[in-house]
Amino acid sequence: MKTVSDVRNMFAQKYLNNEFVVDKSGCKMLEVLGVSFIADDETIFGKVNYAYIKKELDWYLSQSLNVYNIPDTPTIWKQVATAEGQINSNYGYLIFSDVNGHQYDYALKALLADENTRRACMIYTRPSIQTEYNTAGMSDFICTNAVTYFIRDNRLNCVVQMRSNDIWAGYRNDYAWQKWVLEKLHSDLLDKYDNLEIGDIIWNASSLHMYERNFGLIRKFNKIGLYK
Repeated sequence: MKTVSDVRNMFAQKYLNNEFVVDKSGCKMLEVLGVSFIADDETIFGKVNYAYIKKELDWYLSQSLNVYNIPDTPTIWKQVATAEGQINSNYGYLIFSDVNGHQYDYALKALLADENTRRACMIYTRPSIQTEYNTAGMSDFICTNAVTYFIRDNRLNCVVQMRSNDIWAGYRNDYAWQKWVLEKLHSDLLDKYDNLEIGDIIWNASSLHMYERNFGLIRKFNKIGLYK
């Protein structure tokens, strides 16, 4: 299976080949469709902002659906929220809340009941997002479809299924969240599976893309091999 290094090289080659697409805003992008790889690095391009990741994790765990509860609210969150700050994509809310069906608890129970199960799935999105994504002026169509967890060869693995994923900040922030959830689930399973190890995060993105404003990272990578 491909790794993060392979993905970097795919994007670097697309840039050299001038294989661009243009999004709805007229922005030039690089894009790979239907890519799957082992998420063996916390970033693909760019440096990880650990301070921001801590803020976002705390916000996710609060289950708040208002972006103004994130300290120093990032511009991107303000852009996709309603004027009052309401959004759909608080991932903690989506897997822990009763309103969204206790997705974490169902996945945990499925794994405790059957270590070979294929039903330990946390479903993030919902059919109604087709119309709810732009409620009251927001633009927040949940990017993560679902994450499924497997115990195989005494290792807890997961497959992350993304509808859409920005290769720069989107991947590294989502990776941090998925790694946190995998580690929590592993901890919650140890009472039954005391020798269980943490396995791979397998990343599947329907659209993995980089916006033109980040092309400088590609140019640097192609020139000197640095991706941060």
